Amino acid sequence: MVKRLFTHRSSTQAIPEVGDIPRHVAIITDGNGRWANKRFLPRVAGHSQGLEVVRQVVKSCAEKGVEFLTLFAFSSENWRRPPEEVGFLMKLFLTALEKEIVRLDRNQVRLRVIGHLSAFDPVIQEKIKEAEIRTAGNTGLQLTIAANYGGRWDLLNAVNQALVAHPEWSQEGLTEDHITQYLSMPFAPEPDLFIRTGGEQRMSNFLLWQLAYTELYFTDTLWPDFDDQALEQAFAWYRQRERRFGRTSAQLESDAPDSP
Repeated sequence: MVKRLFTHRSSTQAIPEVGDIPRHVAIITDGNGRWANKRFLPRVAGHSQGLEVVRQVVKSCAEKGVEFLTLFAFSSENWRRPPEEVGFLMKLFLTALEKEIVRLDRNQVRLRVIGHLSAFDPVIQEKIKEAEIRTAGNTGLQLTIAANYGGRWDLLNAVNQALVAHPEWSQEGLTEDHITQYLSMPFAPEPDLFIRTGGEQRMSNFLLWQLAYTELYFTDTLWPDFDDQALEQAFAWYRQRERRFGRTSAQLESDAPDSP
């Protein structure tokens, strides 16, 4: 098994650089079904509208200077939804892979899909590979879609992969670096800003390891209504946060560039 390259240390091991624009934004795109229900539409109509919002958020994040955007599209628990809704989501995912990849490639967006992908139809798996290969050389926004993903699965999978590749670690003891390089996103820094739309205030098994020191922003806005103004409100909230990473406010002040 080949070790995957990772260049970003955990926020519990090193203090990351902080700027006014979050380098990595992670979003749970919640509220599609409720948006449709409020309009007496089938739930699938909300998912279709949600895809339109994904397009705009990708564009806006790229324009604002965000480097990494991770969207939670389908959790490992979403298979529990009604079969007709799951079937529609699979078709929508396939359509997006076929049609959106041209737009992403043209705008230099690199696409990755993380999760337990072997559960998907082989056609979808092949489209994912094609999309990732086609955009692999792009140097713009790094877009990651989490599909059939769960944070606990990610951790268990990383530990199992690490111990298979390096049996000696079972005796030596695993470190954060050992695990980090086998997680689903060794290529990205930990998210600076987490956004969950739809009014719920929970993590729902999303990026459990990676969100250790992420700023958590919850909004009642349903995902199909999450426009540029709503995104800017989240960014404005983020700019007001004091990111200490275990330090005190006094330490932050003394470390500031214009401190005497």
